[in-house]
Amino acid sequence: MNSLAIITARGGSKRIPGKNIRPFLGKPGIAWPIEAALNSGCFSEVMVSTDDEDIAGVARSHGATVPFMRSSATAGDHAVLADVVREVIDLYSQTGQQFDSVCCILGTAFFLRPEMLKNAHTSLYSGNWDGVMPVVKFGFPIQRALSIDKTGRVAFMHPEYSLTRSQDLPEAFHDCGQFYYLRTASFLEQRKIVMNSMQAMELPWHASVDIDTEDDWRRAEFLMRAATDGI
Repeated sequence: MNSLAIITARGGSKRIPGKNIRPFLGKPGIAWPIEAALNSGCFSEVMVSTDDEDIAGVARSHGATVPFMRSSATAGDHAVLADVVREVIDLYSQTGQQFDSVCCILGTAFFLRPEMLKNAHTSLYSGNWDGVMPVVKFGFPIQRALSIDKTGRVAFMHPEYSLTRSQDLPEAFHDCGQFYYLRTASFLEQRKIVMNSMQAMELPWHASVDIDTEDDWRRAEFLMRAATDGI
């Protein structure tokens, strides 16, 4: 099948400046998902969608293509992933290139591995799913979540579950922010990343870190070192 990997890496990160190309355990952050995508063997092309020339240069040096730069419309703070993916598909279409599926991969998916993409590829093409996305189980029932007001007072967000045993509550999962493997036709019809029929691919808690702060970065490095050292 003809599949395109779209690695998204916008410049101008405010919380962690330059996080897409900041060194992560010895190589630029974006090199990790690029190498995973290339080594998976799933894609006709691995491209990076960016508005930043430095990111584009690093991406090319690690084997990805950057056939065009992201437009101002999809490079702003309020642009969403669906807009970025649609722009990439449209620009390839203008050159006569069509893809059965696209895999939108986040530039900070440092924990992404080729086998994850292979498994998602197999699931997408062996079933009738619109797409496949990795998820991680919440470590504690979200029905027992707490809120804290301005005075520091704690309250149950869902009081109706305050006396329910945690083992009696259904498990809940969250998007782990790594990739979304999508059927192109379904995406173009529904125009959203998480579509109506998405298959969940559950990952262990240590296989993904959402990197938004310096603490997140340090935790990600710790977990990666632990995995590498076999701890």
